[in-house]
Amino acid sequence: MIIRCWGARGSIPVSGKQYLDYGGNTTCLEIRTKNDDILIIDAGSGIRELGNLLLAENRHEYTILLTHAHWDHILGFPFFKPIFSHKTSIDVWGCPFAQVSLKEMLSRVMMPPNFPIHFDAINANISYHETCAEAYELGSMTITPIALSHPNQGSGYKFEEDGKCFVFLTDNELGFRHEGGLDYSDYLNFSRGADLLIHDAEFTEEEYKKTRGWGHSVYKDALRLALDASVKKLGLFHHNQERFDDAVDAIVAECQQEISRQGAGLDCFALRQGTQLSL
Repeated sequence: MIIRCWGARGSIPVSGKQYLDYGGNTTCLEIRTKNDDILIIDAGSGIRELGNLLLAENRHEYTILLTHAHWDHILGFPFFKPIFSHKTSIDVWGCPFAQVSLKEMLSRVMMPPNFPIHFDAINANISYHETCAEAYELGSMTITPIALSHPNQGSGYKFEEDGKCFVFLTDNELGFRHEGGLDYSDYLNFSRGADLLIHDAEFTEEEYKKTRGWGHSVYKDALRLALDASVKKLGLFHHNQERFDDAVDAIVAECQQEISRQGAGLDCFALRQGTQLSL
């Protein structure tokens, strides 16, 4: 599988020279399976650029997988140009949680008076598949959800293909159990032995003194999970909107020092807008 990052920022898109290395778009990942099926994870602001690429490639069939309904994970949907094409066919998967349906989860971002074009103006053929716990198949890939520890709830995912395993746990607070969330041991077992773990790492320990319960992890907790689970690679994700590039670099350097101190073989990095990984 090929994994591309179109947005790694948390909470709100940002711009400026201090954000050039890691980018300012909010959550959107793309996975291409070995059969070249296209899977899109979340519809943050990064989905706009992805949509432009897909149209340029003349690709019109995709699956969108949603982790949850907070604005930074769906605000890019109205700017995903393929939805206005009759050629486009989209399967949307996810758990609606507090919303009535997945359709409501997406459509409310285009509800008046907040957006000038109504959801009914979409021309794409969209099918909705609501599941909260069951694993399902996308061609050659098996996708397994897990409940996140996050306000209003959410789903993380494990993607398995040809013996390779990628675990994605954004917006997951390891230091606080929210309603519907799980214990640290559950995320440990879910991630154990993964080839790649991408995990929320939004806060420093000092910041967490004021933000405990907001639904995001201290980067040291994400590192501990990766080490305890013996994953091969850890990608730090959901960078705080106030975190400049040099500060993200410093966090990565500190994590690498701790890995070296423990004599572990973990490869740790921070996701950048434009990162591409192959498993």
